Amino acid sequence: MSAHLPYTYVTLSLRPDSEPQVRVSFHTPRLRAGAGLLLDDPRPYLEFSSDEANVHISTTGAGPVTDADLATAREIFTAAARYLADCEQLHAEQTADDKDATPHATGPAV
Repeated sequence: MSAHLPYTYVTLSLRPDSEPQVRVSFHTPRLRAGAGLLLDDPRPYLEFSSDEANVHISTTGAGPVTDADLATAREIFTAAARYLADCEQLHAEQTADDKDATPHATGPAV
């Protein structure tokens, strides 16, 4: 198994006659996820952060919760459930592979 170094990167693409695009990729054990309710507005938020970058998700235009916001929240929930299931499955497979690769004692040392 090859070693992969953790990283976070952010890219911004600006092209003529196109909307700007921002991409954030987290590949680090220092990733944190949080959610809550901003009490001054109030509005819900979801946050992903590492030492290098933060992503905040909230309601459309930072306003009242809309049907579209509910649909987006459901998509996030479904995607997160899938991510969890995939991580659990791969972790179980990798753990089993690691156990199979461990040398077994065949008897007392001579």
